[in-house]
Amino acid sequence: MSVAQSHPLKTDLTVTHVLAALLERLEHSAAPVGAEQYRSVVRHLLDELGDIESGAALGALLDAHPAAAELYENLNYQYAGLCRSSLDAALHAEREARDAIGRAMQRPQKGPDHGQDQG
Repeated sequence: MSVAQSHPLKTDLTVTHVLAALLERLEHSAAPVGAEQYRSVVRHLLDELGDIESGAALGALLDAHPAAAELYENLNYQYAGLCRSSLDAALHAEREARDAIGRAMQRPQKGPDHGQDQG
């Protein structure tokens, strides 16, 4: 009979802060970033985010580091959906999409001979 041992969630976010800051720098770097370096930082940050206790300290970290917040949201999507995405931004994007579709539907349809010489 095996006994499942659970490990306590981390409350010290020092390593997570360093990785989140590094990911932000990579995201906004003017110089090209190697794919393996980027993947390595993301993998390590995902490991850290998976072991962290939820709470105000984690919320502050994610508020300060949007790239880490996006990873966290994707990591927890199955449980909480897009829990950290701004509802206002999502609603604005939906309205913009509806308006664009409406404008496209109101344009006159062009026939198959449009643009060809009549002669």
